[in-house]
Amino acid sequence: MVEQLKHECGVAMIRLLQPLEYYQKKYGIGQYGLDKLYLLMEKQHNRGQEGAGVACVDLEAPVGTEYMFRERAEGKDAITEVFKRIGEASAAGNRQEEPSTAFSGQLYMGHLRYSTTGKSGLTYVHPFLRRNNWRAKNLCLCGNFNMTNIDKVFELLTHQGQSPRLYGDSYITLELMGHRLDREVERLFGEAKAKGLEAEAITQYIDDHVEMANVLRTTMPHFDGGYVMCGITGSGEMFAVRDPWGIRPAFYYQDSEVVVVASERPVIQTTFDLKTDDIHELRPGESLIIGKSGKVRLEQILPAQKYSACCFERIYFSRGSDRDIHQERKRLGEQLTMPIMKAIEGDVKHTVFSYIPNTAEVAFYGMTDGLRRLNHDVRIEKVVWKDIKLRTFITEGNERNDLAAHVYDITYGCLTPYEDNLVIIDDSIVRGTTLKESIFKILDRLHPRKIVMVSSSPQIRYPDYYGIDMSRLEELCAFRAAIDLLRERGMQSLIHDVYLQCKNDTQAINHVRDIYAPFTTEDINRKIVEMLRPAGMETPIELVFQSIDGLHKACRHHPGDWYFSGHYPTPGGIRLVNQAFVNFIENEQQKEC
Repeated sequence: MVEQLKHECGVAMIRLLQPLEYYQKKYGIGQYGLDKLYLLMEKQHNRGQEGAGVACVDLEAPVGTEYMFRERAEGKDAITEVFKRIGEASAAGNRQEEPSTAFSGQLYMGHLRYSTTGKSGLTYVHPFLRRNNWRAKNLCLCGNFNMTNIDKVFELLTHQGQSPRLYGDSYITLELMGHRLDREVERLFGEAKAKGLEAEAITQYIDDHVEMANVLRTTMPHFDGGYVMCGITGSGEMFAVRDPWGIRPAFYYQDSEVVVVASERPVIQTTFDLKTDDIHELRPGESLIIGKSGKVRLEQILPAQKYSACCFERIYFSRGSDRDIHQERKRLGEQLTMPIMKAIEGDVKHTVFSYIPNTAEVAFYGMTDGLRRLNHDVRIEKVVWKDIKLRTFITEGNERNDLAAHVYDITYGCLTPYEDNLVIIDDSIVRGTTLKESIFKILDRLHPRKIVMVSSSPQIRYPDYYGIDMSRLEELCAFRAAIDLLRERGMQSLIHDVYLQCKNDTQAINHVRDIYAPFTTEDINRKIVEMLRPAGMETPIELVFQSIDGLHKACRHHPGDWYFSGHYPTPGGIRLVNQAFVNFIENEQQKEC
């Protein structure tokens, strides 16, 4: 993807099931859980480079010493910074011979953050921590999620009499779940009193009998969105729960030594040297719960809804080292063989094939395999290079655009000018800014006869509201193209009608889909080319997109395609896309004034 999208965060959890001495004796590693958590997080670095955080619970810490630890940092080097601080704290604890050494425990939780809401600062970095003198009431929470109805949950909290200090889905989720955890502890307090228990015996009873399933069943029904929510309590409960539509991914592994949870399967495989089939995926609405005793169970927290696992995970976001994702990305490329042949008029002999590094590489292999199956000799070159990440310290004007234009470079002399076509595949085209400001300009220097720009995914027509920073319609080049076509063809009345429908909708219908109805994919392709062609560019350009049918054929088990089809799985997603169109029109009206 030429335009890097901030997207779903990454989660990692480890529960050690044996005494700490066991791991020291077997593996020779004093901080076995911490070392494995570090690996899980580093191998998911692709999922978050704005911040990172770690939490740990020590079930054996004596009263009067710390038993719940947390460390967070901001920036692309946050993982390194967090573990550096942990190492320093542990070393200091050992020197002072403290009974409880920092970040030595049985429960570990890590998080990698990308902001999809624009909010930044250490305050918003996970895990979030809710403190209390009762161990069972301490709650640490992190997640890979975006809630679409946080305004309603906020109203629920304030109606209960609470006064949240921050307005954000992470913090509000913590407060709602913390409130339900308090009620669970109070329920157990009543049980303990009824059994005639007193003082510390009551506390022990509560710690041993906390039922996280009760907390989750009274918390999660209030949320609309895609999520994997993870948490640990001071008394030793650990859980991960997945949204009932299965939008966001979560994988787990269990043996006699550990229970592990992560956002991606190959991360667990590599860290613990496992086979693909050793690892399981959490099902929609399901929670993995590990009690204080180490007992592991699966609980259905919410009824499963229409399965809508995100297909963008397969196209771009998740690591391509996953067995199934690798094959799916190859199929996405191979399925484009015939449209590409049509675009180059069958002239494979005078065509050079390449890709945008690095996420489109596997689709490129699939594309070239498809051409070879047609008995063609394929000319392959690495035409485009991703150069150093230039720091845009110049923040405004043409100087910044000029810097952005040099993020990519080309291999000179890799094709015959004015004679060879150039086919370039990418995994998706979102905003089109980098194509216009950089890619097309530098490719034009090679003077190909024709550039065929291929996307292994369909046209992205709608924003995402489940964890990716695509929330404004006008950022999407396909949407801008459709609006321009409507205006050119004198169909402004349709734009106005859709605006009124979106503004007054009470039936949870995505009215923005009507904007595209008058046009074919080819109509919008041609308009996108017109919009993205840099001034003075000579080379003809043609766009080839994956079809939605082709997408589902390649990614059979991940039907969530709202980016392309507009079929949002939840009412909150539909409400927000309609509101996005209202915002677009009203912003346009303000500019005219």
